[in-house]
This record gives sequence, C-alpha cells and structure tokens, in this order.
Amino acid sequence: MKRLLENLLNDCRHYTADGRLASYIPELSKVDRNDFGISVANGAKELSFAGDHDKKFTMQSVAKPFILLLALMDSGEERVHDLVGVESTGKPFDAFNYSDLALKRDHINPMINTGAIALCTLIKGETYKDRFDRLLDLMKKVSGNESLEVDEAVFRSETETGNKNRALAYMLKAYGMIEDDAEEVLYCYFRACSIRMTADDLAKMARVLAFRGKDPVSGEQIIRPEYARYINAVLMTCGMYDGSGEFAVKVGIPAKSGVGGGIMAVVPGRMGIGLYSPALDSKGNSIAGIKALEKLSRELDLSIY
Repeated sequence: MKRLLENLLNDCRHYTADGRLASYIPELSKVDRNDFGISVANGAKELSFAGDHDKKFTMQSVAKPFILLLALMDSGEERVHDLVGVESTGKPFDAFNYSDLALKRDHINPMINTGAIALCTLIKGETYKDRFDRLLDLMKKVSGNESLEVDEAVFRSETETGNKNRALAYMLKAYGMIEDDAEEVLYCYFRACSIRMTADDLAKMARVLAFRGKDPVSGEQIIRPEYARYINAVLMTCGMYDGSGEFAVKVGIPAKSGVGGGIMAVVPGRMGIGLYSPALDSKGNSIAGIKALEKLSRELDLSIY
C-alpha cells in the first residue's frame, strides 16, 4: 500500500500547480501550495501513508460532518432534520442562494456554511465556548489524538475577515432559523474550522465512519451506527460542495473537503482515507487530492456503486 500511495503522489503532484490557495482567509494564503500527503487507515489497524501525511493544516469544512454528528447526538435526528435538509444545493458552499421570500430548511444542508452554522445551535452547552470544547473533545475521541488544538492565527483571520459567514448567520437569525446571538454562534463555527490536524488524523476519523461508528483499533462504538450512516449518506450527496455529483461518478465514496486543502474519504467496511493538498479548484476542492482519489478508487475498486 505504501508504494501505491507514493506512486499516486508522484503521478498527481503536478496538479498542485493548477490550483489556488484560499486567500480570502489571509492566514491560509501562507501555506505551501506544493504540500501533498495521503494516509490510509484500514480495518486491520494498519496506517499507510506517503508525502506530507503528518503536516498540520486546519480542517475548515471538514469539521462540518462532526458538527452534524454532535448535533445528532445532542438533539436527535428529527430536530436536526427539521432545521436543515439533506439535498444537494448545486450552489457554492458559501452562496447566498435564497431567492425565496423566506429561508427554508430545504434550501440548505449540513455540508454548506449556512447549514453548519445553524447546526451549532443544536449542540448542547451553557456557552458557545462550552459547545466548542465538547466538539473538540469529540474530534479527539474519533481521531484518537488528544493533542488536537485550534490554530489561533487562523481563527483570528477567520473572525476578522469572515464577513460572508457573518452575513449568513445574521440571515439565519433574520429568518428565525436561529435564536441565539449570531456572533456567539460564529465563535463556535470559526473555531471548529480552525482546528489543526493531519492527513493521518483524517484517515482515522474516516475509518470510524467506515465501520459504522466503531473504532476497529480500540473496539469501542464511538458513534451510534444510525448516525454514522446518516453522515455517510450526506457526505455522498453533499460533501464535495457543488462538485459532489462529479465526484460520485469518478470516485464513488462518501467524502468531505475543506478549503484548507484536506479531504476525508470513507470507504464503507474497508478503510478511511485522509489527504492534504491546499491548491484548490474553483469549487474549493483540492485538485491533486481529488485526482489521487480517482486513481486510488480505480486501482482498488473503491466505488460503492
């Protein structure tokens, strides 16, 4: 497997020159566009990797499945589904795509910014700091990495420049979809996006989702199986922004990308995959990361279809 992964990186590395960094978050423009790493965690407790697999980057939208997970754990599937839908919007992740006179749950899903911001209100805690701390603890548990932390420089950059997300939060409040203070909700959301991890961490998190919420290393059932299924289904239809349909055809596995360059991919019953390459396409997905997943899917027959 290691040799296969090294070959994949060599074959796909030239795609890093075709992408762009997420410069609208100033701190993200400081990363090396040539970074490229991959990690695979299988059910036999093995971790295979190549390239910059242990280089830290911020999760950005890869945090959204875990915001959804904790909302499900705290508030239940019915309450979550009442607030946000599960249909792909076909729009960019940060779009103001609400042409109706009123914002409705059918217009948003948990994998776009509007939906994830709304779901932060379904996480339990006396303050939004408490809610975020519980979210971080959950990610530590799923990844098996107790050292996960926030990149404070990225958090400040997000807070200072995230006016589009701020507008989305206030729009949610204006339409009565959230009742709490918008700035407090955004504190939780921005900090979630600013959590640092590696491709190794993402692969281990994906592995838990691949085995219906059970960590095959420890044997612990971390996530209820029905919640793991829920998340994987949403990842399949909505996880790769407005490129989810093409990704389903070419790769065929549940996955979530983030503008920090990470991709978490789930191969049900087989493995979890983590990738990092911060050069992005126009949709906000890692170009080299997707190309590597296309090749890996063909090589190992990973598609669920």
